[in-house]
Amino acid sequence: MNFKEYGDSKNNTIMLLHGGGLSWWNYKEEAESLKNNYHIILPILDGHAESDKHFTSIEDNAQEIIDYINNNYNGHISLLGGLSLGGQVLLEILSKKNDICDYAIIESALALPMKATHKMVRPVFSMSYTIISKKWFSKMQFNSLKIKKDLFEDYYRDTCKIEKEDMISFMEANSRYDIKSTLEDTTAKTLIVVGDKERPIMKKSADIIHQKIKESKIEIIPNYSHGEFSINNPMQYIKALETLIAD
Repeated sequence: MNFKEYGDSKNNTIMLLHGGGLSWWNYKEEAESLKNNYHIILPILDGHAESDKHFTSIEDNAQEIIDYINNNYNGHISLLGGLSLGGQVLLEILSKKNDICDYAIIESALALPMKATHKMVRPVFSMSYTIISKKWFSKMQFNSLKIKKDLFEDYYRDTCKIEKEDMISFMEANSRYDIKSTLEDTTAKTLIVVGDKERPIMKKSADIIHQKIKESKIEIIPNYSHGEFSINNPMQYIKALETLIAD
């Protein structure tokens, strides 16, 4: 796994895990704004652009990050955040190592397996993969994600670099992930965020995670779709992060 770093490593460390199909630039603006006061690490999840290996599973990605924190930060950092697929990796990390961080922000993480969607991933992406590199198709997909327009070139460049089997693998993993019972053992003070324009299953997932983690608060953000919190509104994300740490 490769990592982007911002700020002085002597400061408290924050690690933010990007969404599926995106990359480290998911949190670029947050990192730029926080780097004077914190040490920011942005992992590039396996199978994504600029990663160093193929995607195997959410569990493997979680273990890689745990090993990285164990080896470089004595097994503990200040805060972990994650969006969507990155949020699922974060849930797995918290399940595997309950004291890995003081705080966590889980954004739009699916916590209920979607069997029908899982069955459709391979045939759908097998048919559509050849046109993913077409700019017109990429723009259509990009617009459907409601990501702010100035990130399109990053999105297009990195989407074109994702190999078909990696894309299928992490989409299948996303659709079948089921939270572990050991999640309830985490000691992290946790903020769970979901947009009120997201699918009902995402809101239900947020509620399940909230019930599972004792030290957690849930926030449903009005007029937000999937991923808009961290991608499109970095200053609001930073405010929530700093409030979580200060409380």
